[in-house]
Amino acid sequence: MFRSLLVLLLVLSPIAAIAQVKTFAPAFQTKEIAHGDATLHVRVGGKGPAVVLIHGFGDTGDMWAPLANALAARHTVVVPDLRGMGLSSHPDGGYDKKTQAGDIRAILDALHLQHAVIVGHDIGTMVAFAYAANYPRLTDKLVVMDAPVPGIPPWDEIVRNPLLWHFDFGGPDMERLVAGRERIYLDRFWNEFAGDPSKVDEGMREHYAALYAQPGAMHSAFAQFRSFRQDARDNQPFVADKLTMPVLAIGGGKSFGEGEAAVMRNAATDVTGLVVPESGHWLMEEATATTVAAVSGFIDGPAGH
Repeated sequence: MFRSLLVLLLVLSPIAAIAQVKTFAPAFQTKEIAHGDATLHVRVGGKGPAVVLIHGFGDTGDMWAPLANALAARHTVVVPDLRGMGLSSHPDGGYDKKTQAGDIRAILDALHLQHAVIVGHDIGTMVAFAYAANYPRLTDKLVVMDAPVPGIPPWDEIVRNPLLWHFDFGGPDMERLVAGRERIYLDRFWNEFAGDPSKVDEGMREHYAALYAQPGAMHSAFAQFRSFRQDARDNQPFVADKLTMPVLAIGGGKSFGEGEAAVMRNAATDVTGLVVPESGHWLMEEATATTVAAVSGFIDGPAGH
């Protein structure tokens, strides 16, 4: 009931009136799919082989609208909000990426879809990797965008970067610090991790800040990061037992850059690297056309590319 009310408020409020977030084509439908202790908010549209688009922190599934609309003419496109984020529910646990990969599998099962291409950005990259690692026979291709993968080298060096202090931020007192100041906290990510912060415009910031200010949202967001140690333990076996499906690793030229492909080559055997020079971390916002073209071309290219 609360999520339905929030959707209505976001549509009718002055925030929505100025929002620059791109919208999904009318053919997309929304569904609420239950899995265990979570209820996942999912957008579904198009027809053809399945593609799943998984968002990260600072965004929700809304970030994918331009890519989803481009793919829907030839693919069934599935765009969830991760548990605890966007309009999905806020369960107490399950924020390790292996459990969230299970959420994605449950969504596909509910939609009667088997094989899929899996695409992720930021924390969505980590969930996408966990999905491909745990369901390799059902993963046709994998796209990872501008994020490290816990446990995959050089993870131990990456986490020492002072810019990533937020990985261990969380707990009741930190939640008190951020409560009512969600926009300030999020601005730090949009400003410091962008190549051009103006590309994450005011409408987008207001839109996502409203979603992250809903009850329980920041608690869940912190839990996404604080599960990284468990994620690293879960992923370490895949350094030796590498993924074999085709992988596209995209890094922002002003962010992870070539490092994205370097990480994936430590965990996969068939990796194509791409650097988007004009972008920082927020690839879909900062370099929309380039990113849509790159991901679409990889998905629709030969099975081995």
